[in-house]
Amino acid sequence: MGIDFELLHKIKGVIECPNPDKDITRFDANLRLFPPFIDNDVCPLTIKNTILQSCYLRNTEWACGVAVYTGNETKLGMSRGIPEPKLTAMDAMIDKLTGAIFVFQIVVVMVLGIAGNVWKDTEARKQWYVQYPIEGPWYELLVIPLRFELLCSIMIPISIKVSLDLVKSLYAKFIDWDAEMIDYETGIPSHATNTAISEDLGQVEYIMTDKTGTLTENRMIFRRCCISGVFYGNESGDALKDTKLLNAVAGGSPDVVQFLTVMAICNTVVPIKSKTGAISYKAQSQDEDALVNAAAQLHMVYANKNANILEIRFNGSVIKYEVLEILEFTSDRKRMSVVVKDCQTGKIVLLSKGADEAILPYAFVGQQTRTFIEAVEQYAQLGLRTLCLAFRELREDEYQEWSLMFKEASSTLVDREWRIAEVCQRLEHDFEVLGVTAIEDRLQDGVPETIETLRKAGINFWMLTGDKQNTAIQIALSCNFISPEPKGQLLLIDGKTEDEVCRSLERVLLTMRITSSEPKDVAFVVDGWALEIALKHYRKAFTELAILSRTAICCRVTPSQKAQLVELLKSCDYRTLAIGDGGNDVRMIQQADIGVGISGREGLQAARAADYSIGKFRFLKRLILVHGRYSYNRTAFLSQYSFYKSLVICFIQIFFSFISGVSGTSLFNSVSLMAYNVFYTSVPVLVSVLDKDLSEGTVMQHPQILFYCQAGRLLNPSTFAGWFGRSLFHAIVVFVITIHAYAYEKSEMEELSMVALSGCIWLQAFVVALETNSFTILQHLAIWGNLVAFYVINWIFSAIPASGMYTIMFRLCRQPSYWITMSLIVAAGMGPVLALKYFRYTYRPSKINTLQQAERMGGPILTLGNIEPHPRPMEKEVVSPLQISQPKNRNPVYEPLLSDSPNSSRRSLGSGAPFDFFQSQSRLSSSYSRNCKDN
Repeated sequence: MGIDFELLHKIKGVIECPNPDKDITRFDANLRLFPPFIDNDVCPLTIKNTILQSCYLRNTEWACGVAVYTGNETKLGMSRGIPEPKLTAMDAMIDKLTGAIFVFQIVVVMVLGIAGNVWKDTEARKQWYVQYPIEGPWYELLVIPLRFELLCSIMIPISIKVSLDLVKSLYAKFIDWDAEMIDYETGIPSHATNTAISEDLGQVEYIMTDKTGTLTENRMIFRRCCISGVFYGNESGDALKDTKLLNAVAGGSPDVVQFLTVMAICNTVVPIKSKTGAISYKAQSQDEDALVNAAAQLHMVYANKNANILEIRFNGSVIKYEVLEILEFTSDRKRMSVVVKDCQTGKIVLLSKGADEAILPYAFVGQQTRTFIEAVEQYAQLGLRTLCLAFRELREDEYQEWSLMFKEASSTLVDREWRIAEVCQRLEHDFEVLGVTAIEDRLQDGVPETIETLRKAGINFWMLTGDKQNTAIQIALSCNFISPEPKGQLLLIDGKTEDEVCRSLERVLLTMRITSSEPKDVAFVVDGWALEIALKHYRKAFTELAILSRTAICCRVTPSQKAQLVELLKSCDYRTLAIGDGGNDVRMIQQADIGVGISGREGLQAARAADYSIGKFRFLKRLILVHGRYSYNRTAFLSQYSFYKSLVICFIQIFFSFISGVSGTSLFNSVSLMAYNVFYTSVPVLVSVLDKDLSEGTVMQHPQILFYCQAGRLLNPSTFAGWFGRSLFHAIVVFVITIHAYAYEKSEMEELSMVALSGCIWLQAFVVALETNSFTILQHLAIWGNLVAFYVINWIFSAIPASGMYTIMFRLCRQPSYWITMSLIVAAGMGPVLALKYFRYTYRPSKINTLQQAERMGGPILTLGNIEPHPRPMEKEVVSPLQISQPKNRNPVYEPLLSDSPNSSRRSLGSGAPFDFFQSQSRLSSSYSRNCKDN
């Protein structure tokens, strides 16, 4: 199609639009063209007419447009915003430990400063070589404390943040480089967008997951249908191969033809014809793509679209329709409609498709919908996605009157979406329901195994989906999300009013309290309506339920509700991970501690908004168990070692002050101190990013060892106290042996300083070697090569007369006493540490030690037993009786149960079929109903 550029430049008009905002799903504007093009008419503009910043054009070579928002005022620019920084649990612990060390440092400075001033006024003035004035200015009292502040300033290692940022960026690269996390079907690798939270992956406790496209492939296949009460595809499992349906299509059955027409037309699909004549479809929704392709296989081919004219080919004949209006799908209406005009007969028809609750209640009076309700239930029980199709013929005057209202609503600049929905409701009623479609969305490969493995690792799952309840339950059963009966219990929270939701929530909480089943085998199901009421009016009770329950299925939830549920779990001090694949999962992903996006068929919105992106759900297992656990272990060692090496040198300075008159004199020169932190002790520990306490295969085979990470057993005040004690002990060893070995020889101060520094470097090398689990050539070079480099560097400085270390290292290395001193320091410093480590490994081994021994011996581990995680503070608080407002006529059966502690009255109420929501709740419900009747 050509375009007249001269005419294009003559166009003049006005675009009426709202102020810039960040809502990328809406654009409510109007276009007024000045005469003589059109008589000052108004043309409504929506997001469908808008090309957002950074978008790509498809299916067209060019587009003419007007720039509405530019720069930082574009929708994407404003929605980009400033992401909230995510603080990991380990970073929070490091901050607390840093605060504790800072307080300790202040105390040390104050005590030594006071002691120094006292010594100066009492003992120092007696020494002939100290020439203090009799009286001096008041600020001289601050000199000694400030000296000690400078000496102790390295007690908090400033380099720890730099080191952690460096190794965390390497953790992110390990994820990017992991060949086992590449989806070879699509060629999509895993990618870490956020490089600061890798260790949080090893502490995940709750995973909030979407269903469609996350657990399933989002590859829709048309399987079954019910047309005018006749079921197709039930026997073969594929309606497209059902002989009855094929014969009905060939015979031109009116109901079947009308059903296929709605399947082919009621959508926003664009047909693309190739050079060979083959037709392919570009659809925004996988459901629409499945319906249009299924209709084409049943000979109702959507062949062409030219402006508003649609061309349908059916059994050799060509039927043309003019699209008059499109009533877009919204999450509130839960349906989509089109108004078309048959170009041959001139009839105007409204074609609709949507959820059963959005179509069946609006059937014309007198139509029996029981068969369709049964079809929806039957297909949902099979885990199929259902859509109801309907139509209604419109009179010309009815359409013209409605069209004016629709045009007016479409051109309003205030509350346009609400006005359009109200006008659509005026047309979408008195439907003649044609039937029900059932679409299969298969599970991704490895989903059941992944969920089962992560459950063994102590991770709990919540499914947040917009699908129907029964469909979600069936998918949950098939992917090991919930246990089937009789082991599992599934409890329902429903209701349309506050009182109904309150009673339902009370029953579920009561059952959760007194059941004897394992927490992971008890799950609750809630729909979006009941969830809205529960979060608004009974948030505390729902929070208690969230703590008690390890599994939940939330159906028909909106994107904002998904984010609210993540926020609720975060408020209980759980580390949450949210995973999804579509734009409706973005808010949930951004709200969670860790957001994971799947690069799927719904685009890259979720992957771009997430901290990590993967190609398939099954890669989540490796992301958490391997990368998350290794990152946590390595960061725990690196952070505590950084404090340790700084504390050692500070303690030596403190001990030296007691033999230097508490004057704040430094034992080490500034060059040695700088090199100690920047080079001598930093290089060996940075190679710890390659350390693996267990092989990847062992970790994947025994996922329960993740409990150690979730409980924070490698970095906590207890483990830090151990490193603090080790630093104090090593400082004593180095100082005492150095003083005894060289003080009596009347060595120079520089020699004493270098001996103490050498002892620290030797101890650092052996400490890193002792804490390393898997050695590589690079680690050996970093540890022992760094020790050699220490001597090379100091030999070079010793050869420079102006360095202040002239000939010192040469003299020390020629003395046998120097090497004997180093040997004594290593033996005395590492001996007790090795003995303690041997005792723990031999007589009190952890599960990890058991696995390490099995790896070295090459033997299998049949069972590790139970590894119990530490209970949460919130879980302890839940032991108190429920705090939930009771209905006026509360069942007396509840009274003794609500007053007892759950630990003293845990008895089973039995279990039953998952779709009856189990006999336990049924008994309570029936007794409650009888009591209400009696009252």
